[in-house]
Amino acid sequence: MLLHPGIIGLIIGSGLTLLLLFSSALLGMQILRKWDITSSSELQLSLERKTYLVSTLVQYALLFQVISAFLFIYTADDMHNLLVGAMCATGSLNANPYGFPALYAQIVTLFLAAAWISLNRIDNRAEDYPLTRKKYSLLFLILPAVTAGYVLQLTYFGSIDPDVITSCCGVLFSEGGAGLGSSLSSLPVRKTEIVFGLLYLLVIVSGLLAARSGRRPFTLLLSASSALFFFGAIASVITFISLYFYQMPSHHCPFDILQSGYYYVGYPLYATLFAGSFFGVMTGAVEPFRKIPSLAAVIPAVQRRWALTATVAITLFVILSIVPMVFTPFTLEGY
Repeated sequence: MLLHPGIIGLIIGSGLTLLLLFSSALLGMQILRKWDITSSSELQLSLERKTYLVSTLVQYALLFQVISAFLFIYTADDMHNLLVGAMCATGSLNANPYGFPALYAQIVTLFLAAAWISLNRIDNRAEDYPLTRKKYSLLFLILPAVTAGYVLQLTYFGSIDPDVITSCCGVLFSEGGAGLGSSLSSLPVRKTEIVFGLLYLLVIVSGLLAARSGRRPFTLLLSASSALFFFGAIASVITFISLYFYQMPSHHCPFDILQSGYYYVGYPLYATLFAGSFFGVMTGAVEPFRKIPSLAAVIPAVQRRWALTATVAITLFVILSIVPMVFTPFTLEGY
């Protein structure tokens, strides 16, 4: 295993997070079986005291899990200097079969962890804590995801051999190659630009309507359009957005924009995309909780705030994406 500060931080931090989640799951099992907010028994009072403390600790642990997703990407990109043939995070992640699965696991746990934190904040705003069972049920979904991510992370870092030549991004994201990256690189640019623009328009319209009225049709439409926009945006970054940053018609790598040569623009680019997509999806995801009496006034206000946040974040992503299209002489005429 490479002795890299990022690797050490990820392994220790994720390991502590996993231990905390396992111990919290033990309490979660008891809560799922015996939680009764209408009871004034000694057991219920004990559970209420414990759940407040544990929820706070879990929230901070999962916040680290959110941050660790970006730390993982940064570490993978920084490691390319230590690997033969690697020029960016693509080469580092392709150093063995566990790199990209570990990345995907990090992204999944990022969204799940952020969802738990959001539910916990909503739950704490009601006197009867109506989402307690639901957030601990979600914890049992997060636990195996974090465990799988940690195992993949350990296996990936432990299996890296700096003497083995790895493939660079030019191979994985070439238009004539095989695999998902090559397939996305080969998408027709103009059609992808049109789909990207239409998805953005759908997000903006539904987001502004949801932020203004908070009505169910608009929140659900925003949720669906945000999910579609996330995948459409990732495809667009590979197909045409990255080309304008590199000013090269054949360089489709989604990771090089994380490097200093491109002013680390990839970090705010992906951060705004992830944040906007998450809050957009969550706006509709919490819709069923409006039926809970103690949350009847809380949820609509939260939905309107999240809808506005999603709209602003995704707009910032689009602005960052089109800046090189507007202010550089590079064009994709003929593509």
